[in-house]
Amino acid sequence: MAKGVISIRGARVHNLRNVDVDLPKNKLIVITGVSGSGKSSLAFDTLYAEGQRRYVESLSSYTRQFVNLQAKPDVDSIEGLSPAISVSQKTAGKNPRSTVSTVTEIHDYLRLMFARVGVPYSPTTNRPIVKFTASRMVKEIANLPPGARVYLLAPIAQDKHTEYVKEYLTYVNKVMFE
Repeated sequence: MAKGVISIRGARVHNLRNVDVDLPKNKLIVITGVSGSGKSSLAFDTLYAEGQRRYVESLSSYTRQFVNLQAKPDVDSIEGLSPAISVSQKTAGKNPRSTVSTVTEIHDYLRLMFARVGVPYSPTTNRPIVKFTASRMVKEIANLPPGARVYLLAPIAQDKHTEYVKEYLTYVNKVMFE
């Protein structure tokens, strides 16, 4: 297989009959033909279906349960294929809250990607936001200079545990600040 090429061999999806084709990567490709010639079968049911299948296989089993996966295309081989997204041929909705990612149906995939590999940054300090354990937070606070302000923000349950939370916060205040 040549570098920079997506190589499809023996595609037999819908109207395709053992089609072999090499498509250049990182280029705008137009697939044309008369109605029923297999354009959508090649683009959506072969290329996209296999690219999506390979991408979803790389996700955790927990994440995979939420993704609708197309059937594996009937093809001898596809080489050089990267993870794929597709923009369907349907007319975009009239929802004023639609964005490019929701209309193209890539929103859920982007959300998964950013949640797994993204690094959040503080808009104030422009430093990465780091997840601390409770013991690490206590150590960090203990190392602050005297008189430094600390803001402890947390949701407080409004149910039977409310009294326990109040007692715990009173205890934390006593231990840390008295």
